[in-house]
Amino acid sequence: MHSFTRREILRGAAALSVAASARGRDSQNPSRDTAVFRDRDAVASAWSRDQQSRSRDTAVLRAENVTASASAQDQQNPPVFTTEVKVVNVLATVRNRTGSLVGGLSQEDFLLFEDGRPQTIRYFARESDLPLTLGLMVDTSASQRRVLDSERGASLRFLDRVFRENKDHVFIMQFDTNVQMRQPPTSSVRKLDEAMAYVDTETERQLRQQGGGGTLLYDAVASASEEVMRKQTGRKALIVLSDGVDFGSENTLKEAVEAAERAETLVYSILYSDPGAYGIFGGGNDGKRVLQRMSEDSGGSFFEVTKKQPVDSIFDILQEELRNQYNLGYVSDKPVSI
Repeated sequence: MHSFTRREILRGAAALSVAASARGRDSQNPSRDTAVFRDRDAVASAWSRDQQSRSRDTAVLRAENVTASASAQDQQNPPVFTTEVKVVNVLATVRNRTGSLVGGLSQEDFLLFEDGRPQTIRYFARESDLPLTLGLMVDTSASQRRVLDSERGASLRFLDRVFRENKDHVFIMQFDTNVQMRQPPTSSVRKLDEAMAYVDTETERQLRQQGGGGTLLYDAVASASEEVMRKQTGRKALIVLSDGVDFGSENTLKEAVEAAERAETLVYSILYSDPGAYGIFGGGNDGKRVLQRMSEDSGGSFFEVTKKQPVDSIFDILQEELRNQYNLGYVSDKPVSI
């Protein structure tokens, strides 16, 4: 399509004026009149197209000006990127050569390393008087039926000695074929006592209806860590009373440990097994290894109930350990890679 210049349009207008004058002098020539009108239409059409083109050019220039203005504003106000500095908290207990806990230490008594690199301790506190969130995880599967009364009694006595009402929080969770929260986190001793009375194994009728039992140990630890402990602040610990045998969990041992680590929760495991629970063929031999790994990887401690070390004495040791911890905080010198 041809674009008319302003000069061409003016020429057309001049031609239109000449044509109109000629029409006044010679009205007897209809063919000339027809030509004049055709020229007039051509000039009007050309003028309209020129106006449309000028409008488009103006719109483009305005758009370019807006873009340039936005670009200038972006340069004046560059985007700001922020990142969160992660403080790593490490809970530590110190024992001497005889195995006794050492208290009264200061920040200068500690050296902290990450993968062999020394780190600067930026936060230090003795944890003996700080609030504690504790989860009692009780294995109520069929293999624990004959030791459950002893576990319940020892757990209540432990809470009587350790728990500080209106300062600490404790929840009770049991696991067998299912994982059940018997008592959500509370600072009430009365509620804990009442809930512990309902911690029991599945009945024979339930087992028949279900076609057998299960022990969802890994699911219980993962659930307590993800759904409860991640919402809590301060010191956090799970106390797992079990023979360590898992049967039926969707989570793996590795996933359960990782959940506790993400929630910054220590796992203290107490191996309490009934030697006759698995019949003449035995069983549960891997339970000790499972509980040891769960505690070691999360930073807690492993205990085993024996004739020389009953469950009450283990709770005494655990009480002392929970009240003699040190909290060390540092920011890693290794830059975060994105």
